Amino acid sequence: MNYEVAIDGKTHQLKLSLVESGWSCSLDGENFDLDAVKIAPGILSLRVGSRVYEVRNERIGGNSYVWVGDWRFMVDVRDPKSLRGRMRAADDHGPKNLTAPMPGKVVRVLAQEGSAVEVGAGIVVVEAMKMQNEIKSPKKGTLRRILVAEGAAVNAGDVLAIVE
Repeated sequence: MNYEVAIDGKTHQLKLSLVESGWSCSLDGENFDLDAVKIAPGILSLRVGSRVYEVRNERIGGNSYVWVGDWRFMVDVRDPKSLRGRMRAADDHGPKNLTAPMPGKVVRVLAQEGSAVEVGAGIVVVEAMKMQNEIKSPKKGTLRRILVAEGAAVNAGDVLAIVE
């Protein structure tokens, strides 16, 4: 199975094959042996080589996030052969909302309205549970509106900015 995986805006090529010992994985041409066990809904125990990781998946607003331990990554998985994957890849037109992944406080605004932004560029920093989370642009474009100010309290799913 071949996939395009965007992690925090950077696209990677992922190839998965079921083998006797679990899964064979190729990420951008580098090979790994791995095994995954579902331990709860949305939570996997993932073994990569001799290391084991707890991986959680969550969907907030229109975005998907994967937590590996304490690290959070915005992800988008596309199967280039599927109609849904092709439609999602073509859906880069029009405005995209940046949403708060969790309740917290805006501690920094990193970009200015009207500025050009790249995919994965930091726009806003939200602090939650004593951790700062950089909210990144989902697409290349222009930062049309910033809807929050430093010090503002936000809830999960609140729109922070709009990139067009």
